[in-house]
Amino acid sequence: MLSTLPLLPVLLGYASYQVNAATAGSFVNAGNTLVSAMMMFVGNSEKVYILDKAEGNAAQINGHPAWGAVWDFGTQQATVMDVRTNVFCSSGMHLPNGSYVTFGGNGAVGQGGNLGSQLNPGGYSAAWDATYQDFDGTKAIRILNPCTNSDDFTSSKCQWFDDPTVLSMQTMRWYSAAEALADGSIIIIGGFTNGGYINRNYPNVDPATEGGAANPTYEYFPSNGQTPATFNFMIQTSGLNAYAHTFLMPDGKLFVQANVSTVLWDHKANQETPLPPMPGNIVRVYPASGATAMLPLTPANNYTPTIIFCGGSDMPDYAWGNYTFPFINTWDYPASSKCHTITPEPVDGSAPSYVEDDDMPETRSMGQFITLPTGQLLVVNGALNGTAGYSQATGQTPTFAQMPFGESLSSGPVGTPALYDPTKPAGQRWSNTGFGTSKIPRLYHSSAVLLPDASVLIAGSNPNVDVNLTTIFPTTYQAEIFYPPYFSATTRPQPVGMPNTLSYGGNPFDILIPATSYSGSANDAADSATVVIHRSGFTTHAMNMGQRLLQLNNTYTVNSNGSITLHVAQVPPNPNLFTPGPAFMFVNVHGIPSNGSYLIVGNGQIGAQPTSAASVLPPSVRLAGASGSADPSNTSSSGSNGSTTGSTSHTGLIIGAIVAVVAILGAIGAFIGICTARRRRAAARISPSSSSYPMTSAAGGLAGAGGALGMRGAGVRSSDSSAFVPLQHSNHSQAWNASTTSLNTPYKDHDDAPMGRPSGMGMSMDYDPYASSPMNPNPDSGRPPRY
Repeated sequence: MLSTLPLLPVLLGYASYQVNAATAGSFVNAGNTLVSAMMMFVGNSEKVYILDKAEGNAAQINGHPAWGAVWDFGTQQATVMDVRTNVFCSSGMHLPNGSYVTFGGNGAVGQGGNLGSQLNPGGYSAAWDATYQDFDGTKAIRILNPCTNSDDFTSSKCQWFDDPTVLSMQTMRWYSAAEALADGSIIIIGGFTNGGYINRNYPNVDPATEGGAANPTYEYFPSNGQTPATFNFMIQTSGLNAYAHTFLMPDGKLFVQANVSTVLWDHKANQETPLPPMPGNIVRVYPASGATAMLPLTPANNYTPTIIFCGGSDMPDYAWGNYTFPFINTWDYPASSKCHTITPEPVDGSAPSYVEDDDMPETRSMGQFITLPTGQLLVVNGALNGTAGYSQATGQTPTFAQMPFGESLSSGPVGTPALYDPTKPAGQRWSNTGFGTSKIPRLYHSSAVLLPDASVLIAGSNPNVDVNLTTIFPTTYQAEIFYPPYFSATTRPQPVGMPNTLSYGGNPFDILIPATSYSGSANDAADSATVVIHRSGFTTHAMNMGQRLLQLNNTYTVNSNGSITLHVAQVPPNPNLFTPGPAFMFVNVHGIPSNGSYLIVGNGQIGAQPTSAASVLPPSVRLAGASGSADPSNTSSSGSNGSTTGSTSHTGLIIGAIVAVVAILGAIGAFIGICTARRRRAAARISPSSSSYPMTSAAGGLAGAGGALGMRGAGVRSSDSSAFVPLQHSNHSQAWNASTTSLNTPYKDHDDAPMGRPSGMGMSMDYDPYASSPMNPNPDSGRPPRY
């Protein structure tokens, strides 16, 4: 049985109230992740867990390359972990007891991304590979109980459970969506059955299944025993519905966005209510990969969800191509800078609609929103031009030797974060003043997550089929931490009495803010104080699945010694607002957050959550003349607080125990014994498709776009992948400063590099990264595509 997490009080306090603040707006080295961080999640107050696809990482474990690791928040060092199946492009989510689960992935692969040595029936994917020793992950369900330094990490209780013969989905899923529900179960939506650039053939004559390569169904974890049913929206959005953006609404319906369509979906009845399409035909799902998040749920907005979308791409439909590759040179096509918001269930009964918001400071695909404890949203990573994904050809560039950025389908790394404040007036919501610029490109397969001290861990980037350290955008192991503006304050709130658990409704509790936590008027500090619970989610592909911030209602009492007692409500009695499971509690004073305190929301079990009446709070009590004792020069922040104070009552702390959420697994013994063949030394070479999909011959082609985005003859050269070295560019402004990059003359990393480049890890230069048997572009060939 999976162990439950011990519910010990977890406070990231310091020996004194003065903290050694990092420089606000700066990036610092955060060590080597050992595996490229395609996926990350914060497991507890000490550990961040990292997953990569099965590939040739130098770090080894149990005789094969590692594609799992755990990063320690205190030491900033990583330790490899064994993962048995190929996690490539899986989805993931939290469980009510604090465990995490991932779903699906890709078939087994070997060197150079070739199919593994033991093929599945039909020969389109592999069950296992003798070199990388990865198993087929397309149906896998993997579960991890996060552990702390006090635990025995060699114990199976602290390791990934990854055995599809014991625990698996009913169907194969790659790039599926996952969303937690009110009872702690998880819905898993759509995906490919094997993979490709986008989820369609072209012309798209079979939008439902694409000859067996698409999966338009949904299922649940734990399984409800029902055969996966078809979600018609996944057929309507065929092609551009990988990692469909999915958010649970207060009434239990799901807001789902893919391609340029939007729907409210009653998944229990499988009934859809269409919502307006995305303005400007801007695609926000993978591979356009726009930044997407739910804005903070607060008492001021009556806990009404609003979703924000920024960036992505408005490429014409034809340009997206098919499973094999895009039909245009995507790296020449500027991403979008547009932002839109939608409130799917307005409380006033009005019809939902998309509203154009302030543009981002620059165009950006693969940008990722990180919700900060203050209620602001930080966007990090991404590119000025192009899309996610990788390829060794496009419809305009027929050979790998002609690809100007290696396998990357994007160009123009955006190294400067930007801050969005939803409380600011229109026209003033974006800022990047005082922000540094990372010198590490964070493109396809980058990730980011909020840490318990309210800084942001940024890692990954690997637009390559296998490890490649010599290409222009290499496989990246160097992590960074970005410090938001509130780190200009060296004194942080040091709340006392943070709970271990929260319930849905019920008796409120008290938190004490010492006078040493702030300066100036106590009444002003109390007025500014907010208490929030933050879930950073499972991050991959420029998304944080399950990321949410909810402000708890509170009132206060100002005490004569300058301390402030916050009377804080429990979570509103609706588990749809914040599903059961792990979270961090932060207290903000004057826009400066405390360190986060780990807790569990709900009863720690899958099932209907107990609810009580909403907490009743006493009125606030002010006291003239009371003040904080901190040095005023240490308590100011250049950031502003986007949260809003609510109202709340006092009572003792809620103490409880968590019961295990998953009782279906026995103790894990020895892994499956396999006699492995001797490691192969070279990848098999497989020829790419000969079709170049000329723009001029396409029906309804890209007149205008095709002419403007012609092929380039520039080749690719090697670059140093060392930390903080900007790709050896001689023109640093072209490489890194978005403000000086002309989008009329699309971004180029170089103009005169020699044709061709070394292959790095022995990767086949002629290999199509998505297909061992490249797709026949003739839809009438009768052969189902498998990639």
